[in-house]
Amino acid sequence: MNERSGRKATLLEAMIPITALMLFLGVGIFMYGASPHVPLVGATAVAGIVAVYRLGFKWKDLETSMFDSIKMAMQAILIIMIIGILIGTWIVSGVVPCMIYWGLKILSPNIFLVAAVLVCCVVSLATGSSWSTMGTVGVALLGIGQSLGIPIGLVVGSIISGAYFGDKLSPLSETTNLAPAMAGTDLFTHIKYMLYSTIPSLIICLVIYGIMGMKYSGQALDVSQIELIRSTLASAFNTLSPVLLLAPVIVIGLVIFKVPAIPGLIVGAVTGILFAVFLQGQSMGVILEAAQNGYVSQTGVALVDELLSKGGLMNMMSTVSMTICALSLGGILERTGMLEVIASSLLRFAKGIFGTVLCTMVTCVFTNVIAGEQYLSLVIPGRMYSKEYKKRGIHPKMLSRALEDSGTLSSPLVPWNTCGAYIAGTLGVSAFVYAPYALLNIINPIVSLILIACKIKIAKIEDEPETCLNIKDDEAINLV
Repeated sequence: MNERSGRKATLLEAMIPITALMLFLGVGIFMYGASPHVPLVGATAVAGIVAVYRLGFKWKDLETSMFDSIKMAMQAILIIMIIGILIGTWIVSGVVPCMIYWGLKILSPNIFLVAAVLVCCVVSLATGSSWSTMGTVGVALLGIGQSLGIPIGLVVGSIISGAYFGDKLSPLSETTNLAPAMAGTDLFTHIKYMLYSTIPSLIICLVIYGIMGMKYSGQALDVSQIELIRSTLASAFNTLSPVLLLAPVIVIGLVIFKVPAIPGLIVGAVTGILFAVFLQGQSMGVILEAAQNGYVSQTGVALVDELLSKGGLMNMMSTVSMTICALSLGGILERTGMLEVIASSLLRFAKGIFGTVLCTMVTCVFTNVIAGEQYLSLVIPGRMYSKEYKKRGIHPKMLSRALEDSGTLSSPLVPWNTCGAYIAGTLGVSAFVYAPYALLNIINPIVSLILIACKIKIAKIEDEPETCLNIKDDEAINLV
């Protein structure tokens, strides 16, 4: 970006657009049920007014800064668009239904809570959506759990843990793509680094859920809803053979061999197209429609239709446009020094890598609380701290993991957040009831901080410069 044309903002001036953002989001989302898009545009306008009339910036320079900010996230935007195509082709080809079909098979009356977590893990990994998982399979699991006499908060907590495990690690998830884009690293580097904290967290959760669920293990299990989903899936597709699982295996293999995300996901989409033609007998017209506008399930079973009616390039446009709106705001805040002064104020008490990551996590949780939207808890702190991580020589994948560990995972724990509100509306349980039992969402951030405190898998720019995006080697400095 070009040099500043105006003066650097003070902390008070920097808080004006942030306060406006909180106000606009609060009124728009909580009073009128609006999406965050227009409030973000309003906050961008306020930031522009402060920058031009208070700080002396030229609008042309601010405009350039917005474009530069959007340009930095173009890889993530393209990936999100390709993922829409991938989801559509994987559903029409039977890949996603196959993963759901066999995932539901592992349910057992003796370890219901553990099985519920694992089922939601599989479905969420397959679909890349915690919301779809909770709204479909989660509803079925909730009914089964209640029939066993398990407390409703405990059942919902296990569903959320599994759903957010998959959402956090799936390359099909919007949040999994946004976090590395905001931090300055690539998708697959981000996913692989998250495994170090997420897998141990899941194991701990499964042990705790297993112990908590032992008292309910002797009761009879009504699996009628699960069997309804499985039988409907089996009748809706020519085959749900495990051969279809080759599609995700191929994508995972490309990840292992460090193939870039965009060509890797395109290969996955092409594999889905081939499976749709040769295994499901679908016409190219149907396949292209699913890739463009998403797959529309018409089985007559509401749970299945809601689960499978998704995907498509156009269905990702809301996420893309919201990202562009948020990045436009971030571009102005960064150019005028507003982000820098806010981050510097917060990081004044943060010493070393542990303090820096902890400060990041607290900011993400605070954003979820005040803004009520998980995407903003990734975009705003990501833009705030990316430059500071670079200055301190900390690898951006540590920032991207911190964003997910706190921003993504804390969103369902806030009752007035869009995620908490969705869960309350879908599963009929308030966050105040299920939050203590959403173990992964609570344990994962703690495990991540413990790893850093023990200096396990600490990553610095100087060690892996090739996986840093938009960062020059000579700009990085070692930690003091």
